Amino acid sequence: MKICVLPGDGIGQEIVGQALRVLDKVGDKFGNTFETTEALIGGCAIDAEGVPLPADTVAKCKDSDAVLLGAVGGPKWDTIDPAIRPEKGLLGIRKELGLFVNLRPANLFKQLSDACYLRPDIVARGLDVIVVRELTGGIYFGEPRFDGVKDGERFGYNTMAYHEYEIRRIAKIAFEVARKRTGRVCSVDKANVLDVSRVWREIVIDEHKNYPDIALSHMYVDNAAMQLVRDPSQFDVIVTGNLFGDILSDEAAAITGSIGMLPSASLGESNPGLYEPIHGSAPDIAGQDKANPLATILSLSMMLRHSFDMDEQAECIDLAVEKTLEQGYRTGDIMQDGCKAVGCIGMTESVLANL
Repeated sequence: MKICVLPGDGIGQEIVGQALRVLDKVGDKFGNTFETTEALIGGCAIDAEGVPLPADTVAKCKDSDAVLLGAVGGPKWDTIDPAIRPEKGLLGIRKELGLFVNLRPANLFKQLSDACYLRPDIVARGLDVIVVRELTGGIYFGEPRFDGVKDGERFGYNTMAYHEYEIRRIAKIAFEVARKRTGRVCSVDKANVLDVSRVWREIVIDEHKNYPDIALSHMYVDNAAMQLVRDPSQFDVIVTGNLFGDILSDEAAAITGSIGMLPSASLGESNPGLYEPIHGSAPDIAGQDKANPLATILSLSMMLRHSFDMDEQAECIDLAVEKTLEQGYRTGDIMQDGCKAVGCIGMTESVLANL
C-alpha cells in the first residue's frame, strides 16, 4: 500500500513523523507493508518552489493509495499574494484528487470529559457527531469572484454556487454514513435567505426518498451553531455545504475540549483519500515537542478503515489511544490535574506500548 506523506508546515513534521512510527508498528503487528513517499505542500513548498502545490506533489499523490497530511500555513506567509498562500495548496490538492466530501467525527472520549467546555449535565448526554461537509464546491470555489477596487474604494465578492449532482452525491454519502450509526441526518442550510440553500434543501429531500430508513431533519445554520453547544446529543450526522461545514465542524471539534484530538478524512469516488488532523500548524509550539500527535494517529485509523478496509488494524489504534488516555498521559492541550504530562514523542511512545 502506497502512501504519499505531506508533512507541511509548523508542527506538521513532528506529528506526521510520530504517526508514521505507529503505522510501522501496525504493519509489524499485522504483517502489512506500507510504502511511503514524501512531498511538499503549503508554506514549505512556497519556500522551495514558489507555489503551494507543486506539480510533483500532485503526481505523487495521484500515484498513491492514500495521502497523509500534517498541517499548512503560518504567520511567515500571511502577507504574501493571496493567490499563492499555503492554504491554496490544501484547497488545490482536494480539487486535484476530486475529494468532494470531508468526514469529520467529533466525539468526546470519556477520559477527557472534564476537558469539555460544556456543562456537566450536557456532557452526560453524550457527544458523538460526524459532520459530512461538501468540499469542492460552494463559495470557496464559486465563480465569478473579485478582490479589487470599485468606484474608488476596496471591493470584493465571492459566489456560492451548487449544482444538483454536487448536492445529491454528498447527501447520498451522509445517508450511507447514518446507516452505520443511529440513522439520523440533519441537513444544515440557510434556505430562508439563500437561493442556493433552497436548491440544496430540495435536492436533499429528493435524495432522501432512496433512504426511507433514515430520519431526515433540516436546520438553519445559525440555529445549528447554537444547538451544537446547547445539546450536541441531538445530532448524529450533519450534512452541509463547504462554508457552513467548515465552521460547524470546527465548533463541534472545539466543544470536545481540544481540536488536538480529532481526525478527518477527505474522500472522492476513485482517487486516493486524504487524511489529516483538523488542527492547524501551531507555529508557536513547532519544534518544541509539545504538539498532540493523537489526531494524526487517529487519522491513520480512518485511513486504514476507508482506504484499505483494515478495520481490525484501525480498531487496534483506537483502543491503544483510549488506553493511553486511561493511563493518564496528557499533552499540554488536554492536561488535567493528576495526569502525566508528556510531549509529542512521549505520547506516541505510550500509544506504541499499548499497541
